[in-house]
Amino acid sequence: MLRIGLISDTHGLLRPQAQSFLKGCDRIIHGGDIGRPDVIEQLRLVAPVTAVRGNNDKGAWADDLSEIEVLTFGEVVVYVIHDIAQIDIDTIGAGVRVVVSGHSHKPGVTERGGVIYVNPGSAGPRRFKLPVSIGELLIDGASVVPRLTQLDLRPTD
Repeated sequence: MLRIGLISDTHGLLRPQAQSFLKGCDRIIHGGDIGRPDVIEQLRLVAPVTAVRGNNDKGAWADDLSEIEVLTFGEVVVYVIHDIAQIDIDTIGAGVRVVVSGHSHKPGVTERGGVIYVNPGSAGPRRFKLPVSIGELLIDGASVVPRLTQLDLRPTD
């Protein structure tokens, strides 16, 4: 079984709680709005990282980030994009099993036509009254189990 960590919208803040949750992952997917290059460097100390550029990822450090990444884990194809509204492919026709996105800061999992859409929410600075959250995909053959978790924060976080 593979454990793929999902994180998004860190906006330059990689919380220790997020790093702790991601320990033991086989790979980490960052859904964009990373904020600073050292966030990716710190995540790489935990596991290999695939990240996409978010609308707030500007500057030379972000130039090498793609807006879309497609990963294959055995029988499972994962399509990664920051803003789900910008998907311009037929995910079912392309054989995509999971779409990972960010942007809205709203954690959620839905399934449409056999495709699982996962937004791990925002693991960075709290926005409005939305939770600070993170997620994972547990992949075993063709089976995918998405899970989201709110990070346990102190009142001052």
